Amino acid sequence: MAANTGTALNGALHQQVRTGRFTHVLAPYLYLLPAWIILVLFLLGPLGYAFYLSLTAYNGLTPPKWVGLANYGHLLHDSIFWKSLGNTVIFLLGVVPTLVIASLLLAVLVNRTIFGIGLFRVAFYMPVVISMVAAGLMWKWIFAENGLLNYVLSGVFPWLADAPIPWLSRPETALAAVMVVTVWKGLGYYMVIYLAGLQTIPNDLYESAALDGASAWQQTWRITVPMMWPSITFVAIVSSISALKSFTEMYVMTKGGPLDASTTVVYYLYQQSFDYLNMGYANAVGMVLFVLILAFSILNLRAFENSSPQG
Repeated sequence: MAANTGTALNGALHQQVRTGRFTHVLAPYLYLLPAWIILVLFLLGPLGYAFYLSLTAYNGLTPPKWVGLANYGHLLHDSIFWKSLGNTVIFLLGVVPTLVIASLLLAVLVNRTIFGIGLFRVAFYMPVVISMVAAGLMWKWIFAENGLLNYVLSGVFPWLADAPIPWLSRPETALAAVMVVTVWKGLGYYMVIYLAGLQTIPNDLYESAALDGASAWQQTWRITVPMMWPSITFVAIVSSISALKSFTEMYVMTKGGPLDASTTVVYYLYQQSFDYLNMGYANAVGMVLFVLILAFSILNLRAFENSSPQG
């Protein structure tokens, strides 16, 4: 009788141990379950559905019709798509380096303890809180043929142009004008990110470098840049993704024109979806954009990691 009782107790104890081990292994996944549910519902699910629609002919009104890879095949021969892709790359190469460097210099400039520096920080940050629609309309007036920019150029630098320059209606300048707005709008945002990083660098490092005879440039290159490299990497990746997804500036200022000179991939996707109701094809464009953003982000991250001054 006692032996049977001991065996039962041992079995119950082993069962409790096994249950405890199972619970210990399962617990982390239970904690992650809400995040996975949100990820599936709001990211992986829509992404999978978008990929499905990219394999169909769909106008948003009638049921999707399966066409396989026909939309992707059409992309290969779509001259406007390739032009929009080229415009997107030009926009990216023009905006991102400017934002990365200019916002860092601006952060260094306002990273001081002089009287009234807070007002300058607020002034530089103000464009961030302005909606892109309002900013686009304002700059559209500035770039107009009878706008502020041409008025200033004709009054201060009359030898630069014999007639008002049509900044937004000339293919050579339309995309550059939109780039100016994007840079102006983003400078303050990335300045704050850099400023937060700069204020974590101990002043003792600069004082020691100054005692050793290091110049201001040497202090910047040997102390500021290595210590700020994580922030620089973050700004480069985030600004790249933002540039690849830019849409509102083009919509408000140029409508993708003239002659598709400022049409980017996102704007072309919008045209196919809502102007032509070609949503299956638009989803194919969107999937290409998704792959482009993903690949560029990974390459960008690896490039900054391999070139880090910290080794």
